[in-house]
Amino acid sequence: MLRVVLAEDAVLLRAGLAELLTSGGHEVIAAVGDADALVRAVDEGGPDVVVTDVRMPPDFKDEGLRAVLALRERQPGLPVVVLSQYVATVYATQLLSGSREDSGGLGYLLKDRVGEVSEFLDALSRVAAGETVIDPEVVRMLLVQQAEAQTLRRLTAREREVLGLMAEGLNNQTIARRLCVTESSVVKHAGNIFMKLDLDPAEGNRRVLAVLAHLRGGLA
Repeated sequence: MLRVVLAEDAVLLRAGLAELLTSGGHEVIAAVGDADALVRAVDEGGPDVVVTDVRMPPDFKDEGLRAVLALRERQPGLPVVVLSQYVATVYATQLLSGSREDSGGLGYLLKDRVGEVSEFLDALSRVAAGETVIDPEVVRMLLVQQAEAQTLRRLTAREREVLGLMAEGLNNQTIARRLCVTESSVVKHAGNIFMKLDLDPAEGNRRVLAVLAHLRGGLA
């Protein structure tokens, strides 16, 4: 069971998410509708994970995102899942810009693309456990914006596929199933990717953060 602080300005969606989390075995210790209330709820409740919208009152710009960034400055390692209505790579870049291997779990999901309740609950648990979970469409947009980068031109088409799946947070076994290849082939492709992009080939969440750091580098 996870203790969750939920921030969503739309009343019906907030109630629905709270019910979904509760039915999934978690405890919603606070469900709030604005960024100031989010900060107070986290400071007072000490949650295991925060789930928040990006755009919140009063200006409906990036108040929710700025709130969790400020919270993570004060509470390094605070796991956060950001739910967004739009593919906004600038928001994803802001969220990921300070990531390190020990900085706690992060998630950036698109509301309209979460197709299964179990998928969302699994992402929540993974983030609470310290992993990074990024919506595939956000990864695709990061890749598109980096498509002209000289470093990505070094990769083969298959290596770019593997790179995108790695950035989503998938392990070698899952990538192999997605691409219908052997796990040893994925390991070989991953090795080539890290060599060509001069990235740290460490396994686990550090690998995801290294890939994301490379992708967002072109957006700085």
